[in-house]
Amino acid sequence: MSGTTAGVRAADLTEEELQWLHMGPFDGGLAGLIRRIRRILDVSQRGLAELLGVSQSAVARWETERTSPRVSALQRMLRLAGVAVALHEEDSGESVEPMRADGARQRNGSRYPAHVDLRVTGWWIPRAFRQMTSIGYFTSQDRSRRLGVPSVHYRTCPRVKQIERMIFGTPVDHPALHQLRAEAEHLDDERRARGPRPWTPPQHAA
Repeated sequence: MSGTTAGVRAADLTEEELQWLHMGPFDGGLAGLIRRIRRILDVSQRGLAELLGVSQSAVARWETERTSPRVSALQRMLRLAGVAVALHEEDSGESVEPMRADGARQRNGSRYPAHVDLRVTGWWIPRAFRQMTSIGYFTSQDRSRRLGVPSVHYRTCPRVKQIERMIFGTPVDHPALHQLRAEAEHLDDERRARGPRPWTPPQHAA
C-alpha cells in the first residue's frame, strides 16, 4: 500500500491501524453517498456537475455538507449510478418501503393524509341523506354500491387513533381502492348474514 490517507502515510500506520482502515465502509452520510456515486461513475466533481447541470462549487458544497442537493438531483445521481437506496428501521432492521402509489384517493382526487388509518363503514352517502329516514339514503347507497364508491372514514384525534391501533394494529399502508371496495362488500355480506332485526311492538305503560 502506498500514498497517503487523510494526510497520513500508510508506512506510518501500525498493522492494527491498517486493518481498521480496510474495515470500511464507514457511514459517511449524504456527503459520503455523493462521493460514492462519483467513484461508481468515475467522474470528478466537475464531471458530476456537468452530468447534473449544476456548478462544480455546488457539488463541492454537498460533499463538505455545507448544503444538500435537491431530492430531484439526488434521484438523478442514483439513477446515473444504477444505485437503489434501501431504508430500514434502526432498531429492528426491518425494511421500510415508500407508501404505495396506487393507494386510494378521496373523491376530489387528493390523497388521504399519510398519517391516518382508513376505515370502511359501508357505501358512500351524501351528507344530506345520511339519516335513514329518506328514500335518498337508500337510493344513494344503491348508486354508490353500483359505482363502487365506499364510505371511508379516518380518525384525527391522536388518543382515539392510539386506542384503535392498540386494538386492531397499525396498518402498514393505505389500501388501494379495490381493497376498500372489497371491504364494503364484506360488510354487506355480514349484514345479510345477520338478517333483519325482528320487529318488537312498542311497550305501553300501564
